[in-house]
Amino acid sequence: MSAPSELNAIISSLEDLSRRITALVEGKDLPSDAYTELVAAERTVGTLLRRLSRVTRAWR
Repeated sequence: MSAPSELNAIISSLEDLSRRITALVEGKDLPSDAYTELVAAERTVGTLLRRLSRVTRAWR
């Protein structure tokens, strides 16, 4: 698999993960510490998606 294809596969996986984390944050009555950690994870995944998307665009 080429690097751009691999990056696209990773981005797709991270997008799915991001949706799943968001659903947890929005849909559950979570303890405050779990909520805080999940929101931080959601932001981290968002940052990863933006960075990988930039790399993918630069590769074109």
